[in-house]
Amino acid sequence: MTELPRAPRVSRVLRLAAGLTVSATGAVLATGSAASAEVVPEDPLLTVTKVAGTTAGALASAVNPILDIQLDPLANTGSDPLANALGTQIADFQPISTADLTGPIAGGASTRELLGGLPLGLG
Repeated sequence: MTELPRAPRVSRVLRLAAGLTVSATGAVLATGSAASAEVVPEDPLLTVTKVAGTTAGALASAVNPILDIQLDPLANTGSDPLANALGTQIADFQPISTADLTGPIAGGASTRELLGGLPLGLG
């Protein structure tokens, strides 16, 4: 059985470094040309407002999908440890149970559902 010659590790690392350098240079040039083409507005507050709106939109796009992920991967299965509830009642006080806390999570709730559907100001 004949082995095929493999490129030395140094060669692969150098090719990777060269590719990253070219990509970073392209990003810097694109950003620089975009920034220099825009006219500076007379009101700096307008620029700050524009940047804040763009940042809020990007943050909403990044965070909103995370808020909808099911927290307990074993929810609604027979092997979910959070589905086991324990309760007690002392004298004539109202009974308490661990199901009040773990029930929604064991039922497959997401972070948004646990927070009452609040958008958290992100969209």
